[in-house]
Amino acid sequence: MVTARDRPPEEAAIDTSFARGLRLLLAVADRGEVRADDLAVILEMPVSTVYRYLRTLGEFGFVDKRGGSYALGPRLVIGGGSTVTSERLIRHADPVLRMLVEETGETALIARRVGLSAVCLVQVETDHALRVSVPAGSVMPLHADAAGRTLLAYAPEELLDEVIAQDLSAADEETVAELRDALSGIVDVGVATSGDEDAGGVVSMAVPILREDGIVGAIVVSGPAARCGLAWRTRARRALLAGAKALSSTLDEEVPA
Repeated sequence: MVTARDRPPEEAAIDTSFARGLRLLLAVADRGEVRADDLAVILEMPVSTVYRYLRTLGEFGFVDKRGGSYALGPRLVIGGGSTVTSERLIRHADPVLRMLVEETGETALIARRVGLSAVCLVQVETDHALRVSVPAGSVMPLHADAAGRTLLAYAPEELLDEVIAQDLSAADEETVAELRDALSGIVDVGVATSGDEDAGGVVSMAVPILREDGIVGAIVVSGPAARCGLAWRTRARRALLAGAKALSSTLDEEVPA
């Protein structure tokens, strides 16, 4: 399967209608406000195609027209995050992800929040025949696993309320309370773990990439539970924390163009 391992979201190789729409949405999110003709140049799309996607995304409240430009719409609350663009994050992630694969023996990836979902920006897979694969552009719920919960833990409180209303509307009060406690624990400890304990399940660990202006994203390692026991988790936790710190420092040192 083709992945956008070394390329920014708007240059991802997977060329489906969904992927093109997602690339456009990420390009708008990265730039705050952007004109349609500029998007056409950035994404190498005909302007008519860009307008078609913008119209559809606007109907769902995902983008909003502001004069001659477009910005994220009311349904995509991105507040509480860093100003680091997805392009910068992907550009500096590769050596860190490869270090994690070498240290843990499992797939490593970067996820970022877009509205009420977590999106995989880039992954580096392990060489094991049996492995976890999360292609770039994959969309995941925020409440369900280590990657999403790490992003949700550092999101504004009102966004958590929206996730509960949208994804957990049928859940009982105890389930919601457990989620809130889990998110508080992630902030306190700095690491999230999720997955099945049986041999057929998947285990994921994630830590936040933090800067002074907010959370940049989540850095994640994920593998089959049969290979991810207690010793692996101890090693993975140490490697993840070191990787997140290194990536954050690199982003701080770079002077944006």
